[in-house]
Amino acid sequence: MRPLGIEGAWVETPQVFTDSRGRFHEWFKSDRFHDSLGQGLRLEQANCSRSVRGTLRGIHYASVPPGQAKYVTCVGGAVLDVVVDIRTGSPSFGKWEAVQLDDTTHRCVYLSEGLGHAFMALEDNSTVVYLCSQRYAPQREHGINPLDPALAIAWPEGLAPLLSDKDAAAPTLAEAERQGLLPSFEDCSAYRRRPVSSS
Repeated sequence: MRPLGIEGAWVETPQVFTDSRGRFHEWFKSDRFHDSLGQGLRLEQANCSRSVRGTLRGIHYASVPPGQAKYVTCVGGAVLDVVVDIRTGSPSFGKWEAVQLDDTTHRCVYLSEGLGHAFMALEDNSTVVYLCSQRYAPQREHGINPLDPALAIAWPEGLAPLLSDKDAAAPTLAEAERQGLLPSFEDCSAYRRRPVSSS
């Protein structure tokens, strides 16, 4: 696994085996994950979404603790997956990094607790699956507007974004910070250092 430019985020490109029958790859292995990151991944929920071209989901995050770490891949079509550092006090606060996930390279992105996550479908029927460290809890879930001009995320040109009403009404990063909704870098780092079994 290769670390991204935002602390707490990594990308994995698995080996894909192809023959006359099709393809096979291992998209998650707990020992490789632990060896690369020095920590395990608690698994509480697995999600799957299918999106039409142009669908923009996010920026989503959960309150820390416990937050919600995610291990994300695309099993059909292609998406532009974006990790956003929304942790106050972080050296890269307000920065983002994008990785294309698709059913050709089978790349995966891991983002630890406290980071924001969004993706845009680049093709119809783009299907994203992700492992989550915590179950969905509406009272802990938050969003940042993915079209926040201050973030200036470079979404693909010529593709009109399709947002849910909730995502379109989400606050900007600055508004969320003023409202005290953002996790702190210190709290996220401390939570990540805890033994996984102690949660």
